Amino acid sequence: MDDPRQIREQVTLGVDTHAELHVAAALDERGRLLGTCTIATTPTGFAELVRWTAQYGELARVGMEGTGSYGAGLARWLRARDVAVVEVDRPDRRTRCRRGKSDSVDAEAAARAVLAGTATAQPKAGNGAVEMVRTLRVARQSAIKARTQAANELHALVVTAPDAMRAQLRRLKVPQLVATAAAFRRSPGLTTPTAATKLALKSIAMRYQHLSAEINELDQHLDQLVAAAAPTLVSIKGVGTDIASTLLTIAGDNPERLASEGAFAHLVGVAPIEASSGKITRYRLNRGGDRQGNRALYLLAVGRMGWDPATRAYVARRTAEGRTKPEIIRCLKRYIARELYPVLVAMTPDAHTRPVVQQVPSGRP
Repeated sequence: MDDPRQIREQVTLGVDTHAELHVAAALDERGRLLGTCTIATTPTGFAELVRWTAQYGELARVGMEGTGSYGAGLARWLRARDVAVVEVDRPDRRTRCRRGKSDSVDAEAAARAVLAGTATAQPKAGNGAVEMVRTLRVARQSAIKARTQAANELHALVVTAPDAMRAQLRRLKVPQLVATAAAFRRSPGLTTPTAATKLALKSIAMRYQHLSAEINELDQHLDQLVAAAAPTLVSIKGVGTDIASTLLTIAGDNPERLASEGAFAHLVGVAPIEASSGKITRYRLNRGGDRQGNRALYLLAVGRMGWDPATRAYVARRTAEGRTKPEIIRCLKRYIARELYPVLVAMTPDAHTRPVVQQVPSGRP
């Protein structure tokens, strides 16, 4: 038998994450609070946290909020040292109204959620090709937003431009308007409203062109990364770089954290939620989940309604049953989530050698 004196206490940590400092709380196996500490968000601070925990026993699990933001560095550091990390949602309003709000209270609540088993989500690894895709998508979305703003500003300036200039530019579409405004010559001096308007239009048009070039460059990198990371996914008809990169970002570099296709469906907000009561059995629309993932499935469903014979036959049958178009699309999104789940989980170097079986909708999801 093992000597009881040699068996160390299993310690569960909860961490409330911030930009510069993390606050941690340690609990023993019986849920007793052992202590709290504050560390810096640096590798030195992370090592200090592990040393501080060692005085109470062996570090078993760490629950933390914000593993995809402020806690990303600590989560990666711990996972690299084979420490189990659990994603914890922030406390609900009832708990905060009863116990108050402080960093130490939130850290303790995170540890108790892990110890009680109410928090079980595995965070994204964030250390591979999918993390590269995610960062480029952030830059691309920002550039698209800025380009859209530039186009709106061009139209606004044309509306208020002097009459002669407005008559010349008001009928032009965005590409022609950008090309025309970018070709304006710079006036030697700003002596009239017309000269100032031309300079403003030229500046915004050149910004639009620069952003377009930036977006094209990012698209090329994303095409290469997505094709290398998930060749099986992009080989499915209708799944381009945009849809594939969205789904890859949701799954993360460790897609095995998605326990089942039902869990993936809930993650992208396409799994109906039971709302039964008494003798009434019914389901309601899931308005949660990742909205970008839901959008990707929507685009794929609408596309298949146009070119896939099996999907079109399914739509015709459900329409004859009295289903509305939004209801049919919701069902299709659920089928597509079921089809794509094994492809996402099987993201391995030899994934392109595995056949992809396309399921045909035949009944209720």
